Amino acid sequence: MQKIKSLMTRQGLKSPPESLSDLGAIESLRAPGKEEFRELREQPSDPQAEQELINSIEQIYFSTDSFDIVKYELEKLPPVLNLQELEEYRDKLKQQQAAVSKKVADLILEKQPAYVKELERVTSLQTGLQLAAVICTNGRRHLNIAKEGFTQASLGLLANQRKRQLLIGLLKSLRTIKTLQRTDVRLSEMLEEEDYPGAIQLCLECQKAASTFKHYSCISELNSKLQDTLEQIEEQLDVALSKICKNFDINHYTKVQQAYRLLGKTQTAMDQLHMHFTQAIHNTVFQVVLGYVELCAGNTDTKFQKLQYKDLCTHVTPDSYIPCLADLCKALWEVMLSYYRTMEWHEKHDNEDVTSASEGSNMMSTEETNFDRGYIKKKLEHGLTRIWQDVQLKVKTYLLGTDLSIFKYDDFIFVLDIISRLMQVGEEFCGSKSEVLQESIRKQSVNYFKNYHRTRLDELRMFLENETWELCPVKSNFSILQLHEFKFMEQSRSPSVSPSKQPASTSSKTVTLFEQYCSGGNPFEIQANHKDEETEDVLASNGYESDEQEKSAYQEYDSDSDVPEELKRDYVDEQTGDAPVKSISRETLKSRKKSDYSLNKVNAPILTNTTLNVVRLVGKYMQMMNILKPIAFDVIHFMSQLFDYYLYAIYTFFGRNDSEVSADPTATLTAAEERKEKVPSPHLSHLVVLTSGDTLYGLAERVVATESLVFLAEQFEFLQPHLDAVMPAVKKPFLQQFYSQTVSTASELRKPIYWIVAGKAIDYEQMLLLMANVKWDVKEIMSQHNIYVDALLKEFEQFNRRLNEVSKRVRIPLPVSNILWEHCIRLANRTIVEGYANVKKCSNEGRALMQLDFQQFLMKLEKLTDIRPIPDKEFVETYIKAYYLTENDMERWIKEHREYSTKQLTNLVNVCLGSHINKKARQRLLAAIDDIDRPKR
Repeated sequence: MQKIKSLMTRQGLKSPPESLSDLGAIESLRAPGKEEFRELREQPSDPQAEQELINSIEQIYFSTDSFDIVKYELEKLPPVLNLQELEEYRDKLKQQQAAVSKKVADLILEKQPAYVKELERVTSLQTGLQLAAVICTNGRRHLNIAKEGFTQASLGLLANQRKRQLLIGLLKSLRTIKTLQRTDVRLSEMLEEEDYPGAIQLCLECQKAASTFKHYSCISELNSKLQDTLEQIEEQLDVALSKICKNFDINHYTKVQQAYRLLGKTQTAMDQLHMHFTQAIHNTVFQVVLGYVELCAGNTDTKFQKLQYKDLCTHVTPDSYIPCLADLCKALWEVMLSYYRTMEWHEKHDNEDVTSASEGSNMMSTEETNFDRGYIKKKLEHGLTRIWQDVQLKVKTYLLGTDLSIFKYDDFIFVLDIISRLMQVGEEFCGSKSEVLQESIRKQSVNYFKNYHRTRLDELRMFLENETWELCPVKSNFSILQLHEFKFMEQSRSPSVSPSKQPASTSSKTVTLFEQYCSGGNPFEIQANHKDEETEDVLASNGYESDEQEKSAYQEYDSDSDVPEELKRDYVDEQTGDAPVKSISRETLKSRKKSDYSLNKVNAPILTNTTLNVVRLVGKYMQMMNILKPIAFDVIHFMSQLFDYYLYAIYTFFGRNDSEVSADPTATLTAAEERKEKVPSPHLSHLVVLTSGDTLYGLAERVVATESLVFLAEQFEFLQPHLDAVMPAVKKPFLQQFYSQTVSTASELRKPIYWIVAGKAIDYEQMLLLMANVKWDVKEIMSQHNIYVDALLKEFEQFNRRLNEVSKRVRIPLPVSNILWEHCIRLANRTIVEGYANVKKCSNEGRALMQLDFQQFLMKLEKLTDIRPIPDKEFVETYIKAYYLTENDMERWIKEHREYSTKQLTNLVNVCLGSHINKKARQRLLAAIDDIDRPKR
């Protein structure tokens, strides 16, 4: 298209838009006639051929306007002209011109409607311009009229009004400047009133106003003064912020935070606050310790003020150590409480800010506020651990400044009380386990407790060696929880109760110390000792808990009608567990009832002063363990040693035969016992006599000792849940082993101790001598039993009387009575079998006599005791019945009854079957007995 336009230009033609340079040209422009267009369009055409003709036109024809076509063609002519070639070339140019013209005609016809429309628009524009010229002419005319209508006076009024407005604005500015000059006075008043937000708001407004009037020369000095005032406000604001660390006040802190928020320095305020808390901790502990050191020094020498805190702690005297520690913890509590309340304030106000931000529409402000809130929250959470670490280090330094081993037990416990409460505060404060304090106090506690425990073991040995094993009269309702040492297990947690007196278990809804003391008070207030407030009421008076009870005890069974039928038939005191006694005599029953009732008056645990002392020691040990759980394993280990030593002493004193006891109780200790880390074996007091038959070989002392051990074991069983709760999981197997292998076996010690009494209470040797004098090869069946049975029964009656006499001194529990009777009967029955085994000759009638004797013994014995079945009854009866066995049955019987001795089995073979079997059969039976006895050797 561009080529065609250029070619048209060379030929003197113009395109319609280019020909509309002015209106005159437009008016003189003649549009191509329809005939011309029709002629061009009616010519036969081949579009492809025409396009080829157009394309064959040389490029130079489409160049710039300065191109001269005629000159160009003439210059192309050869020197020698050929008419035919010229005509051919002319025809070619005409064809090319005709193709271009036809193309142009086609384009003109295609654009004809647009051309007409544009021409109409130009005509309309010309009309509009003519109208605008008319309007401008009229406007100028009216302006001339207005100019001539206004006077000079009117314009003067307008000028004066404008000047008036300017002067009013100036007066307002001068008044504002005057107010700004007086602002410093009001700012000082507001700072004295601690109205920091108002002061900052006023200062910022003044600065803003000053910037508005900065074009006045007097304002530059005021700007500088306001900036100094703002810096002064920030300094006072920092001082006000530091006061929060020791005494948190909501209103005061709210003002401070509002002030920092106006300054846009909330993050800086939080950084400064943590710095102030750190400084407050240091200054607080130093001032508290310094006050006690100077007070004890008795002078105002300033040398202590120059000491480091670590060195200052070494100058605290033992007398002032505990009060100083308590005041130190109270002061640190105030700092931590202030931090806790600071966090509460931010949590509450953060929620309020979130609500207000959600209602607002300033997105940028909300994002900035959220960022500040997140920074403050992280800073406060991180500060919890940091502050608690600082507190721990300060208290640890104080603890290391003095050797705690110099304190008595109660004072040491009080120190642990305070430290335990402080660790509880730390755990509630930031969830920390107080590793620094725990490790420090644990080392000192273990060292202290080792020395304390060794001293107590030596005291226990001394008590045991001086113990006469007399009954300690306690009330029937006695419980170890009544002792002061165990008060901590049942008293509720309260501000007046120290941590050592707290219960082992707490309610499901626990109130933290911060919640409890948030509104006032202090968990480290030193309280009066509870031992002064309460007195123990556990001891009975003369075995009776009151004089009226003693009087009524002897009047209760004054008449025969007062005797219950059950007691007439079979007197057994099931409630007290006293020894069962059989009697048909009214006087005997009444005296027995009196005796038994007097036992009722002391229906209380059987224990000694030494036992009570051990129980108190256990309470103290648990008290320490409850205060400082990290040393629980060490404390429980020492508690087990107390029990082990007591059990060992009881067994050593009463559980060994005479041959096992050293002949010289004052013999020199062995080398192993003399070693410092071991406690020497205790020795029974020479005041305790265990060789008198009248006292059943010290049965009263044995009962008191053994049952006191059983009582001690029961208390350990009662305490097991508490011990298990504080014992570390990895150490619980030790606790389980201690209970299963030691505590649970304490009652088993009754058997060897009372076996010694049973072995001496009945004269079994005399019975064997009497049985040896009996003739067993009688020829006729006897109807009268032998005298050895009566002698044995008399021994049992005498044993029963002695047992009754002992029961007047000491209540004999039913299990003890049963064991004594069981041992005596078992020994008697085995003695009977041994006597039968000594028989040289025995007839069938003699065997019947044996059965008669034993049945008579059983019948009389059952009237003396309630034990059923009779111990080893089958042992005797089976042995007697074996006399009737044949040779084959005897061999099988021997193999099945290994409970008999070789001598007893041999006697059966020699005496019972000796005359009925041959020598070979006897040898076979004796060989079978030898085979049974061989593994026992």
